[in-house]
Amino acid sequence: MPERTKHAMLDRLKLPEEVAEILAGCRSLLWVNAIEDFQTFFAALKDKQQAVEYDVPGRGTVQEAFVCRVKNGISVNYRESYMRRRDPDSMLIGDELPTDKVRFQDVYSRDFSPIREETFRWLRRQDLAAFAFLAGQKECGIPSIALVPANAWFFAFGLAMLQGIVDLSKAEKKFAPRCFLYVAPPFRHLHFDGKQRVVHRRTRSTYEIFSYNLYPGPSAKKGVYGALLHFGEREGWVTAHASVVQVVTPYNIKVTIMHEGASGSGKSEMNEHIHREYDGSILFGSNIVTGESMHFVIPKGCNLRPVTDDMALCHPAIQKGNGKLTVADAEHSWFIRVDHIKEYGTDPDIEARSIRPSEPLLFINIDAQPNSTALLWDHILDEGSRPCPNPRFILPRSIVPDVTNQPVSIDIRSFGVRTPPCTREKPSYGIIGVFHILPPAVAWLWRLVSPRGYDNPSITDTEGLGSEGVGSFWPFAAGLQTRFANLLLRQFVDSPKVQYILCPVQHIGSWRVGFVPEWIAREYLARRGGARFASDEISESSLPLLGYQLEKLIIEGFSFPKSFLDPSLQPQVGREAFDEGAGILRDYFTRELKPFISDDLDPLGRRIIDCFLSGGGTADFEGLIEHESLLTED
Repeated sequence: MPERTKHAMLDRLKLPEEVAEILAGCRSLLWVNAIEDFQTFFAALKDKQQAVEYDVPGRGTVQEAFVCRVKNGISVNYRESYMRRRDPDSMLIGDELPTDKVRFQDVYSRDFSPIREETFRWLRRQDLAAFAFLAGQKECGIPSIALVPANAWFFAFGLAMLQGIVDLSKAEKKFAPRCFLYVAPPFRHLHFDGKQRVVHRRTRSTYEIFSYNLYPGPSAKKGVYGALLHFGEREGWVTAHASVVQVVTPYNIKVTIMHEGASGSGKSEMNEHIHREYDGSILFGSNIVTGESMHFVIPKGCNLRPVTDDMALCHPAIQKGNGKLTVADAEHSWFIRVDHIKEYGTDPDIEARSIRPSEPLLFINIDAQPNSTALLWDHILDEGSRPCPNPRFILPRSIVPDVTNQPVSIDIRSFGVRTPPCTREKPSYGIIGVFHILPPAVAWLWRLVSPRGYDNPSITDTEGLGSEGVGSFWPFAAGLQTRFANLLLRQFVDSPKVQYILCPVQHIGSWRVGFVPEWIAREYLARRGGARFASDEISESSLPLLGYQLEKLIIEGFSFPKSFLDPSLQPQVGREAFDEGAGILRDYFTRELKPFISDDLDPLGRRIIDCFLSGGGTADFEGLIEHESLLTED
């Protein structure tokens, strides 16, 4: 960009001096005002594959990723398998403001400031691509700016798809960013032993994200999420980790469902149509012990109107005061994982949108060659010739059929848990039935602990029943855990007309079921018009954490065996294994909830946790948060 044009863009920005110096002094600057401006990079690819590489002192040239143009967009693959999914320990805090997270100084025994200054010096020597965006929704978004090395333009392209672009050439006044994202990939090797590290630095008025790696998950995606959480923490609102869908039944009943949970717990899948076999039937699951399988039939599924995929903005400006939580999408595009699509025809809707899109898409961890068509089931291979468990693509909301662009009020909040198989020989916490109905107080507890769960595909390997914490967004937040717990609790208290359910993902007892339980819950509850039941339709679970279980589940004439509603009835599980699994959950909740107990916790929250720790029953939890009864009049 010519110097006079560069300075013309700087005149449209109100920047801190150190940021203005980077943009004014960098070797060259491509300022992006529209997604079409990336065509410069697209054209340069032609028929070749671009290696994204950097000179690292002491290491020589290090290749980070390979980029190629495909017929349906851009394909990106990383040299290291480790870089193909988010490291749960990637976040570090580089400031002195209050936090419950690990600080940079805690790990590296030094202040972050010299690395920050070194990052700025490095950026000043680069060819850069930069753009402005509003983090979150347009009407209440956070003014933000991204500075990215030009050879890592695919990262900027992905972020621009996810959060949109502000066209500064049309701005009537100077754009004053409050959030800043800086990308410096070589620092991963210079200072962090090759690990993914994203340093978050807060001031009283700004939020800085220093991304020292090129996988967008912990930075372009969750880093920006962290900024939204920070400003929400200061101002008293939350961006929920959730997908939202309006479900319209064949009988024109409308129910809006919000599905929350840790990464891999079925948020994107809640917006997918239920998967069918070639004969039109639906595979419920397969028994891992006996090998038997069960199918059922729903002649016509509900129509889906997607609202959000992963980040639901719960800003006070959009609340309707109707006893329900109102949300809007905090993203312009969705970062969709497709590990479940292993062959053509698995999910015709998503496959069709990705193969011939109306605008270029970004594919990550998909094996594609220049000028080929990137196919969602062609997952890149990790070491040992194993398919990468975290293939992704970025899907613009604008090309999603029937997408809803207005804020919506929630009828049902669902929470997903990745569950392992549970058998007599190997008891586990895979004891959740097709779905359970929860008192609000119990639903709040599930969000406080947010189990990462079994075989999570979105992050690097972890063992045991780990936790993602409050609302499952805690891995992305920089502030105080108890503060977010209080904000979530206020949501529950202020939304007395919302009902709550719990869904397993992957296994029910000895049955491998994938995401089918949440699809069944969606179809069934929409047909009922919500989660209210007659007293003889539900009963208290023997484990209060599971609230109420169904006595029967019938959809379009098909009656599900009761052993799928209460896994202790499965011959391969039994009561003893169920009770041992219940003990695993109780111990896990006890361990994860105790750190929340402090003088800073809302007194109501303390009573709810005390109720659990003292062995309270379902009825005890019911009396703690006032809400619309889940029982209909008999």
